Amino acid sequence: MACMLSFSGKDYMGMQNQRSQGLKTIEGELLEAFTKGGFIDPEWLDNPQKAFFQRASRTDKGVSALKMIISLKLPPDDPTLVPEMNAILPPDIRLQSVVRVTKNFNCKSAADARTYLYLTPTFAFSPVTDTISESWRSTPETIDNVNKVLKTFNGSHYFHNYTSGKLPLEPSSRRHIYEFTCGQPFENDGLEYCILKIKGQSFMLHQIRKMIGMTMAVVRGHTSLSKIEETFGMDRIDIPRAPGLGLVLDEVHFDRYNKRYGSDGIHEPLSWAKVEDQVTDFRDNVVFADIMSTEKASHSMLDWMIHLGMHRFVPRHFEEDGESSPLIQAALHVARDTKLKDSLEDTNANTATENVDKDSEEAPSDASKNS
Repeated sequence: MACMLSFSGKDYMGMQNQRSQGLKTIEGELLEAFTKGGFIDPEWLDNPQKAFFQRASRTDKGVSALKMIISLKLPPDDPTLVPEMNAILPPDIRLQSVVRVTKNFNCKSAADARTYLYLTPTFAFSPVTDTISESWRSTPETIDNVNKVLKTFNGSHYFHNYTSGKLPLEPSSRRHIYEFTCGQPFENDGLEYCILKIKGQSFMLHQIRKMIGMTMAVVRGHTSLSKIEETFGMDRIDIPRAPGLGLVLDEVHFDRYNKRYGSDGIHEPLSWAKVEDQVTDFRDNVVFADIMSTEKASHSMLDWMIHLGMHRFVPRHFEEDGESSPLIQAALHVARDTKLKDSLEDTNANTATENVDKDSEEAPSDASKNS
């Protein structure tokens, strides 16, 4: 069965179960609720693999999700499951629906795209010549300019500069972006906000936040639009990482699965259409409301922007700094060992030459002995 979830990640250490470490996570709360409700074997609580448990996507600490999918073995066609689970679960985690899926369904491998949202104050796009202020307001030209910059990320690129531990042209750093747009601004409690929306095949650690940080730097005028194209190249470029507060997983897409099985008469499509109103209500009144109230109180974006000017966006070779990639570490070790070996060989050779020369100078020749 596939469970369709919405949750606020504010008070959790991410999605992935970490009960053995005593950490509060979304999966930990779900498994406990399934156990309390009698929907799974109590033994599965600490061994979810026995229930064939799988998540469609992992979220980091504090990140919320509006349309998340998990799959596991559950009683089929139980009309009490959803209401009973929501009675047990905390209010910041909602089970929206349960759908029958194919026997070997794996929500992680079956997902073909993911969409994220980023809720941000619009003053993050104010020109560098303007005073940074929460009273700043955008213009239609501002939003047009943001969308122009976002468009440069569309398509397939090497995003090694937008994560850690990746080399230039490393195949695993090549990702495809389907859509990256900025919506119209709106006001809330004295601040103007806008929502960035990005849909991609998959994303790496920090990739989205760095793409947004780079966009803000370009729009503000800290660097040029052409610098984005350079970040896909061979050099290392230091890219600012936008605050994590506004990042939300909007939806995990299953278009291929729905096309193949959604209308076979046996399985239901993984569609949110029937619960769209509940999801929208949860987004506006729980997730977005919390993000905006936290921003108002903590000034997360304002504090981050004060340090944005420290980034110089100067290209440098990957070998010039300490990279954490195991590949680079291995390469550096080999290089150091090779240099050390060559140095020792040169030293030994020089020493041998000096000894030969010294012996030649100090040892009398047979001729001199006989003279």
